[in-house]
Amino acid sequence: MTLGSHQSALRKSVVHITPYSIIDATGPYGLDPCAANPRPWDCAKVNWTVRGLDREWPRDLFVYLNPPYDDPEPWIARLARHGHGIALLHARTETGWFEPIWQHASGILFLADRLKFYLPDGTEHRANSGAPPVLTAFGDEALARLQRCGIPGALVTGWNWRASVTKRKSARGGHNGQT
Repeated sequence: MTLGSHQSALRKSVVHITPYSIIDATGPYGLDPCAANPRPWDCAKVNWTVRGLDREWPRDLFVYLNPPYDDPEPWIARLARHGHGIALLHARTETGWFEPIWQHASGILFLADRLKFYLPDGTEHRANSGAPPVLTAFGDEALARLQRCGIPGALVTGWNWRASVTKRKSARGGHNGQT
């Protein structure tokens, strides 16, 4: 399932392009390591459409990430290590792939409204994304961009992350079923 997908048995497209208004409000960007091809607009100066995880992400390029959602975790972990960019994701705060955000992000902007994504030909999807979106900031510049972007929502910073109860139990050797 991709970020912009709607729960439906009839998935016609897995390509969900970020609204240009998000790029305009938070950019400019130097690198989009998982750009759609084709796309109606560029999200960054450099747009990789293949092998984005296999390449070196130049430290001087500010990254925009709208990852493929069949397996977003390696993309998010990579951006967390890069430490210099913004990712657009679903607010699935309970998932394992969200943990690098809790551990390393400098801020999370919970958007006030659901987004409508775009298709490769530039037309807007008929339905919204199907879940609440967040923009996650990695690094000081990314946080500053979210602070000044003007996108409606709640910007959260300075949280105290703790592993989930399930993970804490498994780290201690599991739960034996006794209460």
